[in-house]
This record gives sequence, structure tokens and C-alpha cells, in this order.
Amino acid sequence: MTNKASGLIFLLLLTAAFLPAPSAKEHAAILRWSEGQPGCTFSADDDGKYRYGLWTDSFGITIAVDSQELRKAVSRLAPLFALWLTVHYRGADSLELTPGAISLEFVKHEHDVERSSDPESIAARLQAQAEAFAEATQREIRKHPEQKTEKEAALQSHLLEVQQTEQFLRTRSLPVLTLGPAQAEASGWVFFNARNKWIGDWRAQEEFVLRIPVGHQVVEFPFALPPSEGDLLLRRRGPQ
Repeated sequence: MTNKASGLIFLLLLTAAFLPAPSAKEHAAILRWSEGQPGCTFSADDDGKYRYGLWTDSFGITIAVDSQELRKAVSRLAPLFALWLTVHYRGADSLELTPGAISLEFVKHEHDVERSSDPESIAARLQAQAEAFAEATQREIRKHPEQKTEKEAALQSHLLEVQQTEQFLRTRSLPVLTLGPAQAEASGWVFFNARNKWIGDWRAQEEFVLRIPVGHQVVEFPFALPPSEGDLLLRRRGPQ
């Protein structure tokens, strides 16, 4: 081999070494929910929730979104968009699902993508805010002692709401899952930050895409709130 050929091979190997490795996402197969497609289900139920399901031979995923979620998201102690997720495993091996890898795209807000928020981090933030509120309340009471009863009542109400929210986050959130024949189903809430420099006030209609990595696949659920007149969300359906 000539010195020129050896040098060319070395250069090619050196270039390849510094090329970015392809990410898992680039190789992930996309399974997208679409009305009428095999394995895709939908129901608008009496509890006020819209449920979308996507089923394969090895697993099924159902999401439930409250029809009033846009209003509820901004009225919570922390502005959080919440979805109820149920995962069913149909295989003989196992299925792993990490809630922290789930994401929600806010299509009309610069396509901002938010990862699922960690429940413990949310609880810690709420606790810090509660402590700051308690300190501010005590300062107000020292300035206006005649308002002590009113201020303390408001503080206790706030602290109780924080306590209940923290308990809810720690007991009802979707855990890290390893499903198998012994435990084939799990459910829980996933939460997404609903306020940042891209996400401000809600539009008249919001569009979202929920993405759930499952193994080497990504399951996508596109949906809108509120639905447009004539959309599938307004058409009553029986059980799927």
C-alpha cells in the first residue's frame, strides 16, 4: 500500500471517529395514532375525558385527557398539564417504560417540547413556595396585626392544598415500569410544565402531540383541545 493510500484511509477513519453517533430516536419506528387505523381506538366518555388507545401485538397504550384540562392546568398550584396513562403488556417477556422520557409537544407555541416533570421535583418546588408564602404571611401579620385571623386562615388553607397536592403527586404519578406476565398493566398520571417563555396564554384551540418511547419505537398521540365542531371528539362512540 502506498503512503498516499495509507494517508487517505487514516483520514477517513479519523473523520468517522468524530462524526456524531446516530441517536436512538433516529432509528425509532414511529407508531402514530390515527382515526380509523387498525389498533387505534377512541371514546368520549361520561366522566368528561377523551380516551385514545393504540394497540399492537405486544402492548397497548391508552391516554385519557380531561376535556377541561386547559382551564385546570393553569388553576393548579403549579401550572401543569396532566394526562392519565395506562400501559398494557401482551407479550411473554417484559416491557420497560420510563415516564421521564415521555414528552408533550405544544404545537401552537413554537412547537415547544416538554419532558414529563418529575413528581418529586414538583413537590419540592411546591414546598419551597409554601415556605416562602408562610414567611410573607408572617411579615404581613406583623405589619397588620388586625388581619392576623384572616391571614392565618389563608395560610392554613394554602398549606393544606400543598400537602394534598404533594400526596397526590407521590401516590398517583406513573412510576418507572417493568411490565411482564406477572404484572401486565400499570396506570398513573404524567405531568408537563404548562408555562414558560414559549407557553403563555392558551389559544382558542390548542394542538398537542404526546410521544411515548417504548423500546425501539415511539408512540405518538396527536390531539386538540377543545375539539373543532365535527371532529371525532364530538362524535359519540360506543365501547371499542
